[in-house]
Amino acid sequence: MSAIARSSANNITTAGVFTADAITNASVTGITVLANAEDGITLISSQTASNSASISFTSGLDSTYKAYKFVLSNIQPRTNNVNFTFNLSTDTGSNYNVTKTSTAFVTYHREADDDAGLSYDGGFDLAQNTSFQPLCWYTGSDADQANSGSLELYNPSSTTYVKHFISRISVTAENDQSVCAFVAGYGNTTSAINAIRFQMSSGNFDGKIYLYGIK
Repeated sequence: MSAIARSSANNITTAGVFTADAITNASVTGITVLANAEDGITLISSQTASNSASISFTSGLDSTYKAYKFVLSNIQPRTNNVNFTFNLSTDTGSNYNVTKTSTAFVTYHREADDDAGLSYDGGFDLAQNTSFQPLCWYTGSDADQANSGSLELYNPSSTTYVKHFISRISVTAENDQSVCAFVAGYGNTTSAINAIRFQMSSGNFDGKIYLYGIK
């Protein structure tokens, strides 16, 4: 029995459960797939914005997975009080102009504890529109302000169905509110989606976006 096998065997109980000692930084380094029963999530790629006008993923969206997840980490605008948006492409990024219908609502709470609420936000939904879809809005550009969250896109390679998406973003708003923005909708096309672009409604931004495939 090899040293690795012996080490692993020594950390398994008679019930077949790993002990706490079996999970270390060394044992999980390099893992890109997290299995959960029949499901798994795989890191495909990531991109970092540094005073960038946009981030585009022009590869990685194909028939390999039925769902894709974009994880947004500390997306900070260089311009105050702007919206973080996205659009889809059916021609590998030559154009980002897929027709979309969507809905949006927010919850919010100010730092001063003097205002809070839950509301449908019709100013940020789309109805058969090719514009960039806002994922969150009113993001501040102070040193401690940014937004983080995720966007999921379902079965983009389908040539039968429209392309559903849903997002949840936590925002530090320019007026010192904690905002959770919820957006859902669909790209109204039966053509395969093969690229996506993220950008601010105005100005550049910093931050990192990860693309995962979900089995």
